[in-house]
Amino acid sequence: MTASLLAVMPVLAWAGPGAHGPNGEHLDSPKTDNPMQAGLRIEANSDTFELVGTLAGGELSIFIDRFVTNEPLLQAQVEVESGALKAQAKFRAEIGDYTIDDPAMLQKLSTPGEHPLVITVIAGKDSDLLDAVLRVPASLAIDDHHFHWEWWALGALASLVLLGIAVARLRNQRQRRFSLGGQV
Repeated sequence: MTASLLAVMPVLAWAGPGAHGPNGEHLDSPKTDNPMQAGLRIEANSDTFELVGTLAGGELSIFIDRFVTNEPLLQAQVEVESGALKAQAKFRAEIGDYTIDDPAMLQKLSTPGEHPLVITVIAGKDSDLLDAVLRVPASLAIDDHHFHWEWWALGALASLVLLGIAVARLRNQRQRRFSLGGQV
């Protein structure tokens, strides 16, 4: 019985989807050795502004700074245009970024290929148009509906092992009862 339980422990202790490591990182998220896997990035700058954007987690997140002082640009009006699509960015004060969560825009930007972007920034009397290109390789296209069959197979295997342990315990209990008094 103990040997069976010890054999199952590594399977049960293995981190499942969404598990977190000691520093809060997602254990099933892509490794960041390859910068493209951390999220698809854009960069652009002008004499007035500079920006860095990341397409990941169902949004396009953009951080904007003033070019000369590197001071974060807060509470500006930001619009992203790609082809015929336009989306107004929302400012998140708690993070200091601008986000695009428009489904049509994200759908377009998530498809493999090159996506030219025009980012309009208006901050008081300063305004600028910044050009960037988001490159989505076919191998890294975002797929929010990816089926993780490996985790289902692992769960099914763990369930079968636990079921086997339960059946073995019941069988042992029956044999003990039968040998002690002939009762079932």
